[in-house]
Amino acid sequence: MGEKTALTGEETFRLWRRAALLLVAVLSHVPMHYLWRLLRLPSPWPRWFLGRVARIAGARVQVIGTPLRRDVFYVSNHVSWIDILALGGASGTAFVAKSEIGEAPVVGWLAGLNRTVYVKRENRMGVAQQINELRDALAENWAITVFPEGTTTNGKSLLPFKTPMLRVLEPPPPGVLVQPVLLDYGAAGEEIGWVGDESGLNNARRVLARKQGFPLKISFLEPFDPRDFPGRKAIAAESRRRIEVALVAALGEPLRPFEYGVAAVDYPGS
Repeated sequence: MGEKTALTGEETFRLWRRAALLLVAVLSHVPMHYLWRLLRLPSPWPRWFLGRVARIAGARVQVIGTPLRRDVFYVSNHVSWIDILALGGASGTAFVAKSEIGEAPVVGWLAGLNRTVYVKRENRMGVAQQINELRDALAENWAITVFPEGTTTNGKSLLPFKTPMLRVLEPPPPGVLVQPVLLDYGAAGEEIGWVGDESGLNNARRVLARKQGFPLKISFLEPFDPRDFPGRKAIAAESRRRIEVALVAALGEPLRPFEYGVAAVDYPGS
């Protein structure tokens, strides 16, 4: 999957059609977001934009369970860049992302609209401080998502959870809960997954050129109080345990081993 393959005429048409729809979404949603900001109103437009883009990309999202809307850390497995679109659209959450994303043209700007927290590979000890700063800025209504696997997988596997981005929960802020989240692409997971040495551009081409949409079940699992699992390692272990139980149930079979190789998305390690 790492090699760039030529698209057929039909695939090229679908790719450009979806690209045009993405442009329409940008032109219709972003100005409205700035208008809401100008009027000092809470802006729903980033969430609506992410949800719309996820659907344009082919995701048919089904939300299972009830997402907490504030004072919550979502801890999720990670399969694709579509995770961010779909989860943001379903819950309005902000995300933790590597700093390179913030520097990317257009993508970085759009990510900034959704209050993304950027972490630097060379500053692993500063992750909690950056999350604390975001928490202060979003005191009125905040939710943050972390992907502690540290990379994307094929949707059939679950890697060990890394813990640096959970340092903010040592100790947990008053009233904050942790809610594990399972992202399940079903049979399409291995095709959608962004793994190996495949470039982001090539993965986007493949996904946007697909003929059919694909299901994406977002299961918001039972939240828990991080005070009941003192320390970031215990919080990560409990989150992973709950996600693994839900993923095995969804797959109907044991998890598959996953070879690390060269990952397309890579976050700071533990």
